[in-house]
Amino acid sequence: MGHLVNFLTSYELNRAEDNKQEVLKIILNTMSSTDLPQKLELVDTLQCIGVDYHYRQEIDELLRDIYGDKHEIHDLYTAALRFYLLRKHGYPVSSDVFTMFVDGNRIIGSTDAITLLVLYNAAHLRTHGEKILDDLMTSTKQLLKYMVNQLDPTLSQEVQYTLETPLFRRLHRIEAKSYISTYEKKHTRNKTILEFAKLDYNIVQSLYCDELKDLTLWWNGFDIKTHLPWARDRMVEMHFWMMGVFFEPHYSYPRTVLTKLITLVSVFDDFYDNYSTAQESTMFTSAIDRWDEHAAEQVPTYMRPFYKGTVSTINCIEEDLKLQKNKHAELSTLQMAIMLKKWRDQQYVPSNLEEHLQISVRSSGCMHISNLAFLLMGDVTPSETVQWTWTYPRIIRAICIIGRVMNDITSHEREQASQHVVSTVQTYIKENGCTVQQANEGLNQIVEEAWMDINEGFMQPTAHPFAVLSRAVNLARTMDFMYKREDAYTTSESLKDTLDSLYILPIDV
Repeated sequence: MGHLVNFLTSYELNRAEDNKQEVLKIILNTMSSTDLPQKLELVDTLQCIGVDYHYRQEIDELLRDIYGDKHEIHDLYTAALRFYLLRKHGYPVSSDVFTMFVDGNRIIGSTDAITLLVLYNAAHLRTHGEKILDDLMTSTKQLLKYMVNQLDPTLSQEVQYTLETPLFRRLHRIEAKSYISTYEKKHTRNKTILEFAKLDYNIVQSLYCDELKDLTLWWNGFDIKTHLPWARDRMVEMHFWMMGVFFEPHYSYPRTVLTKLITLVSVFDDFYDNYSTAQESTMFTSAIDRWDEHAAEQVPTYMRPFYKGTVSTINCIEEDLKLQKNKHAELSTLQMAIMLKKWRDQQYVPSNLEEHLQISVRSSGCMHISNLAFLLMGDVTPSETVQWTWTYPRIIRAICIIGRVMNDITSHEREQASQHVVSTVQTYIKENGCTVQQANEGLNQIVEEAWMDINEGFMQPTAHPFAVLSRAVNLARTMDFMYKREDAYTTSESLKDTLDSLYILPIDV
């Protein structure tokens, strides 16, 4: 909390630190309790309200104790919340815990809206073959839809929100601000936790604003609007995207570096996919292979300032990483863009979806972001994990599928109006002889299967640190948000209210 903050007084900063210590005492007191629902609800509250990152060690210890307690639970609400929190943290808790609460297709026990919400969220942590969770997801969804208009406004709003985006898939900072206002209305709220959450949110928001100031100075040096008016000018939106991967204050450097790198990649993407000729693409790729400022002479004239700026930026980042003694001080650039470009020029439609995904998913931004995120975490990421990541493991593939497929669904009509890379929607239609709507339904099922791969991928025991794998899960959450209703990165007007809320509007304390 020592970073420069512009709109917080020293009293507020000191008050936040005092509250932080008081919340720690609450956690420690709860750890010594035998009240399981109280323990679960505290962990759930700290996570939803956005201050859990301060207490990772204590929460991990609390959850280990809960997982180690094998007493049978006869309360559906408690069983569901325990399952959700343990699965969320990678504990391989069995879905058989729900057997006693199910009779055929009927849920036994309490079916109030709050219990159903928790159960619906828990079911979204299913893995392949867990039929009981598949059935619970379907039945709870039907029940919640049936009762949503009969609930009080606050609960009704939460049900609608959950049906659209289950809790596990939500972005940390967006959920934090939303839940603070919800928690404030609860008669069971803890005033210390509430005040700390508000102050902490404002402190972190101020840090994000400081980062944007520095990034704006860097990005203005490229003068994209003058030199490359066809490119998407989305540095602020990209910072929001990377905030979804690294939201914590102590990850300011990785968040800033990723923002720079993927903003640059976004311009590459526009150049290859939407603007350049095949010859210009080949010239640019050749210059990237050489990777020095002298190679700018072989780049199309209008791309030379951008090429030089890109080389300079990445060279500076590599030097910074060496000074920080980051053992992974190597960064990747563009891959397989020429193959994607070739598809567009030849108007080639892959014969099946699997063929499409083998090419398009590996070259997507998700692959770059996840790999670079791991590298930027330094010593937290073992060398074995870096090597494993480049083998394109299932969890990384699943994240890339979510980004690729959801992007294609929301962008299909707009992108096919121009000469663009063939989408998974087109490929699915060709392979199955179906309508766009049927293709979207089939592709959404593929997205759900990808989430199951993710759930399996971070289940303990794993060969790789949970702290690293959680970045990959955060990236999937960000993809889900960005492409839920539309391509919010390209049509960025839809993000205005979200960006205003996260960067401009503090919470009244």
